[in-house]
Amino acid sequence: VFDRHGVSLPFKNLYQHGKSVIIFVRNFLCYTCKEYVEDLSKIPEDVLKDAGIRLVVIGQSLHRHIEAFCSLTGYPYEMYVDPDRYIYQKLGMRREETFTDSAQPSPHVKSGVFAGQMKSIWRAMTGPIFDFQGDLHQQGGAIITGPGAQVLFCHFDTNRLDHMPINWLLQLAGVQQTLDFSRPKIIHV
Repeated sequence: VFDRHGVSLPFKNLYQHGKSVIIFVRNFLCYTCKEYVEDLSKIPEDVLKDAGIRLVVIGQSLHRHIEAFCSLTGYPYEMYVDPDRYIYQKLGMRREETFTDSAQPSPHVKSGVFAGQMKSIWRAMTGPIFDFQGDLHQQGGAIITGPGAQVLFCHFDTNRLDHMPINWLLQLAGVQQTLDFSRPKIIHV
């Protein structure tokens, strides 16, 4: 994976020495991923520290898009990219969408399909860097892993609306409290 400066580091460094919740997003222009990461940004730092959890988001864009995506979503934690989708492929994440009648849409997606796609297209056209921001067919997922190679949980999204509810992930990782993601994030200046 690569950090925001383009520096490469081994994927195992993200979970080797402690428990990590690692979220893989579809691409940085995806409106559902943007809204999901906006909700991840609402997790208080002390909640993660108290539970001994490292929160990481991995996208499949180029490293130069990390800063803008963090700024857009308010995400203050670690973010990396896997532009060749090597880890996505190694983990077996889907590359096509599958929709089922019984699936529950992500509680973290606030936009409807049409409005969300229009916002994504507008961001792509008006953004400072108009280039590759990820394979549109690649699906994401979430894993809870560490310390070491111990995998505690994994969920691979079947479609753009199939994100694992954040409270479920946090509880599986050891967080005892439930967080309210329905309220907007307050930014203290």
